[in-house]
Amino acid sequence: MTYTGFRVERDRDNATATITLDVAGKLNRIAIAARDELAQVFAELGADDGVRTIVLTGAGEAFTAGGDIAGFLETDPEHLSRLAWNVAAPERCPKPVIARLRGYAFGVGLELALACDFRVAADDVQLALPEVKLGMIPGSGGTQRLSRLIGLGRAKDMIMRGRPIGAEEALALGLVGEVVPPDELDDAVARLVGELNVLSPLALAVAKRVLNHAYDGPLPLGLELEGLAYGLLRSTHDFREGVEAFGEKRPPKFEGR
Repeated sequence: MTYTGFRVERDRDNATATITLDVAGKLNRIAIAARDELAQVFAELGADDGVRTIVLTGAGEAFTAGGDIAGFLETDPEHLSRLAWNVAAPERCPKPVIARLRGYAFGVGLELALACDFRVAADDVQLALPEVKLGMIPGSGGTQRLSRLIGLGRAKDMIMRGRPIGAEEALALGLVGEVVPPDELDDAVARLVGELNVLSPLALAVAKRVLNHAYDGPLPLGLELEGLAYGLLRSTHDFREGVEAFGEKRPPKFEGR
């Protein structure tokens, strides 16, 4: 299937899908139409039992320099007000989603990365939400996810100045989880994929859901949600398999049920 400015590849042997932003000559800029399509693709991959992990990356030496700026003036305000729903698709997806970052991760590119579960970066990466320099603000979740991830003061420093940060600062802030040289980026992502793919898909999906929904809520509510989720997993094959494998001193064989 053909998509607007990106492609999707499924590796059935490794139970992995890779979404590659690919707009030649434009640093993989993301069109308005691509956002709708990305949301649909993440929903489809989330329902695909043959996929355990999803990698979001950019072609060449950049993740993406951001959105298609001219397209904003061609889109009605009501549609623009709902952009965050599409960009939140990696967060809604029940599968682990890894952002593979190098070069530019600007604007909606950083907002997409923030909606992913893991961010692995090359040491040449530059992260920014520069919308204020165009008379805008981040409109696809950037103000909210960035402040929750690195704190209000640091988020203001980045967003209200439109200030880009490099890999080492991003690592220190907790904005990315790992930084490696560009020629080691694929290996770092592959290691993380391999680590995730041997775990229980059910446990990963439930952990992601509990973390996402309880993070900003009161502690008693989060503890209640965690307890309910734990009790639910108790009735699954993977829970029993994990316990029995531990007792038998063998690797577990999780089936996602």
